[in-house]
Amino acid sequence: MATGPAQPVQSGQNGQSGRLDSRRFRQVLGRFATGVVAITAVDPVDGRPYGLAANSFTSVSLDPPLIAFCVGHTSTSWPKVRGAKVVTVNVLAETQQAVCVQMAAKGGDKFAGLAWTGSPGGNPVLDGALAWLDCAVEAEHPAGDHVIVVARVLQLDTHADGGPLVFFRGGYGGFVGGFVEPA
Repeated sequence: MATGPAQPVQSGQNGQSGRLDSRRFRQVLGRFATGVVAITAVDPVDGRPYGLAANSFTSVSLDPPLIAFCVGHTSTSWPKVRGAKVVTVNVLAETQQAVCVQMAAKGGDKFAGLAWTGSPGGNPVLDGALAWLDCAVEAEHPAGDHVIVVARVLQLDTHADGGPLVFFRGGYGGFVGGFVEPA
């Protein structure tokens, strides 16, 4: 049992320049489990579906209904997805690890072999996703090597049953132990 506040570990925290070691930063934050989403849209220019995976997704506000997710500056998919008036967030199920890997891949047809239907906003809702949210991007905030995207939820619904795809310590898994529904 702890008797006082935890002391910071000095080893590996700071490099010679006094900056945090990025590997250590990733290792420590990897202990925070997150859900995984796929953000999809149909490019209005070429009519093709595009998408990307993100594990940095959160609700921001109930009134107005806002969500946020982060996208790396190096993403080649985000400019295509961002070009649509509406983007769709797909909450991935624990059975969709392969879908996540496909959405996270650089280049190529990310929808090859994937089944999907159109959301009311016209974007891909991936078969097997737990839920979807059609959103309009309201703001983008540069933040280090990512951009924080804030979007207004226009429409949403549940889609499939099952447990969530969870990202933890650099790997994927499901939720073990079952869920406790609120009363």
